[in-house]
Amino acid sequence: MALKATVHKAQLQVSDLSRHHYQDYQLTLARHPSETEERLMLRLLAFALCADEQLQFGKGISDDDEAALAITGLDGQCQLWIELGLPEERRLRKASHKANQVLLLAYGGTAVSKWYQSEQKALQALHNLSIFAISPEHLALLQSFCDRTMQLQCTINEGQIWFGTSVRTEQLALSRVKAARNELFIWEAEC
Repeated sequence: MALKATVHKAQLQVSDLSRHHYQDYQLTLARHPSETEERLMLRLLAFALCADEQLQFGKGISDDDEAALAITGLDGQCQLWIELGLPEERRLRKASHKANQVLLLAYGGTAVSKWYQSEQKALQALHNLSIFAISPEHLALLQSFCDRTMQLQCTINEGQIWFGTSVRTEQLALSRVKAARNELFIWEAEC
């Protein structure tokens, strides 16, 4: 018998001072049996960072033809394709042809730099691809908020990200690995 997805409900309050976007979202996330809590929470963070009325979660980790999250315009054109992890270059190339902007939130500690070094030449040719990495420590902080029912807040201002609940908030950092030509994303760790 196949295992079923675990449903998580999140009430997410986004205050993005950089984009002047302030909105509350009621989200339902299905966590595939093979998806970790860390990846689920990274999807939630990706939603907060790119929050938009048109932003939608993909069908899940088992669907190779869909983004983890995407914004599709009224004309059917994919405006933003969001991937997570360390996908094959071929998948990112395919996404860059389908979407105006591609964002990869990479995780995996030292594996991120090894992955990027092996794929760098091919990825540099993808001019609409932006890559940011989250450290294992910050991913663990993010995962610590995971529950079946969550009330969360995310505040973004001048590259700084605060994520948490009304009781506890943690500052998270993303480090830029690769910038797109006309990059829209401005959150980056101070190095």
